[in-house]
Amino acid sequence: MPHALPPAAQPPRQYPLKDFFRNPDRGYFRLADDGRMLGFMQPVAVDGHPARMNIFVQPLQDGRPTGEPRRLTGETARDVSDFFWKGNDTVLYQKDFGGDENFHVLAVDAQTGSVRDLTPYEGVRAGIEDDLPDDPRHVLISHNQRDPQVFDVYRVDVQTGAAVLVAQNPGNVVGWQTDHAGRVRAALASDGLDTTLLYRDDEAEPLRPLITTDYRTSVTPLFFTFDDRGFYALSNRGRDKLALVIIDPARPDQEELVYATDEVDLDAAMYSRKRRVLTLAAYQTDKPRRHYFDDQTQSLYRQLESLLPGYDVALQGWNRDEDTYIVAAYNDRTPGSRYLFRAGTDALHRLAEINPAIPEADMSPVRPVRYTSRDGLEIHGYLTLPAGRPARGLPCIVNPHGGPWARDGWGYNPEVQFLANRGFCVLQINFRGSTGYGRRFWEAGFGQWGLAMQDDITDGVHWLIGQGIADPARIGIYGGSYGGYAALAGVAFTPEVYAAAVDYVGVSNLFTFMNTIPPYWKPLLAKMYDMVGHPERDRERLAATSPALHVERIRAPLLIAQGAQDPRVNKAESDQVVQALRSRGVEVQYLVKDNEGHGFHNDENKFEFYAAMEAFFVEHLQP
Repeated sequence: MPHALPPAAQPPRQYPLKDFFRNPDRGYFRLADDGRMLGFMQPVAVDGHPARMNIFVQPLQDGRPTGEPRRLTGETARDVSDFFWKGNDTVLYQKDFGGDENFHVLAVDAQTGSVRDLTPYEGVRAGIEDDLPDDPRHVLISHNQRDPQVFDVYRVDVQTGAAVLVAQNPGNVVGWQTDHAGRVRAALASDGLDTTLLYRDDEAEPLRPLITTDYRTSVTPLFFTFDDRGFYALSNRGRDKLALVIIDPARPDQEELVYATDEVDLDAAMYSRKRRVLTLAAYQTDKPRRHYFDDQTQSLYRQLESLLPGYDVALQGWNRDEDTYIVAAYNDRTPGSRYLFRAGTDALHRLAEINPAIPEADMSPVRPVRYTSRDGLEIHGYLTLPAGRPARGLPCIVNPHGGPWARDGWGYNPEVQFLANRGFCVLQINFRGSTGYGRRFWEAGFGQWGLAMQDDITDGVHWLIGQGIADPARIGIYGGSYGGYAALAGVAFTPEVYAAAVDYVGVSNLFTFMNTIPPYWKPLLAKMYDMVGHPERDRERLAATSPALHVERIRAPLLIAQGAQDPRVNKAESDQVVQALRSRGVEVQYLVKDNEGHGFHNDENKFEFYAAMEAFFVEHLQP
């Protein structure tokens, strides 16, 4: 059925590109444990360098910020991407170098601003396993310094940096799990194709196998039960969709079902640390959904929804007493605002509007859509039509997601709103292989890069044309990572469909891609061979579906963007396509950034990329 918008007087004005993509003036709010200090990030230029997102702190009084914010960090090369409080006096954050994803964990004293690198090892990737909220001085950090392929766990003193090994990786562990006391009690081990859940009653014991499944079956521990004797897990053992279950280590093959929905996989479950109760399960159908286990949690969300009508709400942080919250209010047309909320009151204090330069009323609704693929699968996606224009004969951009084992969801997306503001309709497609729709739908994508997965995207284009929405002569395709592969595959294997394509850090050659993965992906290589293809066993199919080996079929104009430090999709993936096209005398626009990795993060690089993309699509699709 056609998705016609109500007639509007005229299209909204075009808002400046930088207003869509710049960092917020203030955002990423976090509360100290005692609720007396607020942390947040804002862009600041340090010593004449370009402005980067850095961490600030500010005291709170009666649920409101007071006094002047104080800057804690002075990063100049790249934005701080995220941070959180350790207790009341320390802030932890991670940083990498030029996008290489070899993250270090740093601790900042919230009083003095002194910074300590807790993982000062070159070429090593580190991450926080457990912030140990009951231990004022220590956190658990995993890193791969001992062996680049695997991660060990250390208890690290945030004041001195002293580290003690608490769990050494035997060589096959791909994930660790702590109990509520911060003890490493479970792990997921993989030989590539089979996954084993390991467990122990106490840290002094060796981990022992509890449950073994093939990788298509998922039993993923989320957190321990409140007596620390069993654990909650997301499992699809014996079912198609991921459900929330309790597993008792004494009877590992018997799952106690807590909650499931027939429509989609569950994404997560939450609990109250203070009250030691399960609070909610989160999942996404056409829009984000919640199932409540706890009346107090449900009434909190209901109160916030009544205070913020017209917006979806999310809790982004809280203090240890769980009586002061950071609340996000957003919808599909705005990233919205962030508020401080004190339980037991109706007092919402607005901390920031994330992007006041872009009026919500001038943006475009994001509409869930569905259509049937050529072989009968139901495909879900999202259609965004440019505001104030009739929904027929439009220039359209198909925007397949990355992953590919991920999914698009409903909400505010600056890329989509920017393209709609420029007069394009945008179609996002959860093609087969996307996650969230159950095991069968995910498995339907195995071995189907460039084949049925690509057909689902092509079928989406034909559906748009059949609705009368899209002008068949003005369809472009743009995606990043796997989405970049899909863009290249689109113009190589269905050259008659697309008038232009943008490939952003995309895979082009399935042989070279699997030869250049980071060392810590090596334990998963057997799974990649099974899900994507084996370079020898499936040589013919991989050759047939690698766009770099078929550039002679590409006739649409192409823009390629690549980060030189990308550890996932090596720069050679883009180089080989560009060289092959240029050797044929076909001009391809190529944007490379030496200080970026898998996607551009620095404002100046983002602006340059989106400006190039806008000019490119405007020239070739003529909105």
